[in-house]
Amino acid sequence: QVQLVESGGGSVQAGGSLTLSCTASKYTYTNNCMGWFRQAPGKEREGVASIYTGDGDTYYADSVKGRFTISQDNIKNTVFLQMNSLKPEDTAMYYCAARTGYGGRCLARPDGLQTHIFGHWGQGMQVTVSS
Repeated sequence: QVQLVESGGGSVQAGGSLTLSCTASKYTYTNNCMGWFRQAPGKEREGVASIYTGDGDTYYADSVKGRFTISQDNIKNTVFLQMNSLKPEDTAMYYCAARTGYGGRCLARPDGLQTHIFGHWGQGMQVTVSS
């Protein structure tokens, strides 16, 4: 079964930084889509960022653009989310996700990522930003 193992969550003061990591195993990582999502209490799940592993093409939600950076280590099948200038509104459970199937682009729409194409999910990590 596909495994997505996450690390790096925690608590930080506003303006601080955190880096999340997600390592995929038993998964066709090449030429596929990996993403980061988050969900705060009372809100819908939001696609934060994605990366197409084939050429490194990225997508960012407007709410994090300019502050967050998604990157990858293809040899280790690992994706990262570098989060800088964190704000209290970034507080949420963060999930790593991988697209279903053996390959495909991230297919981001103007209004965000299509959650339904991501069939594999990490366990989730709490990120708390205090003011």
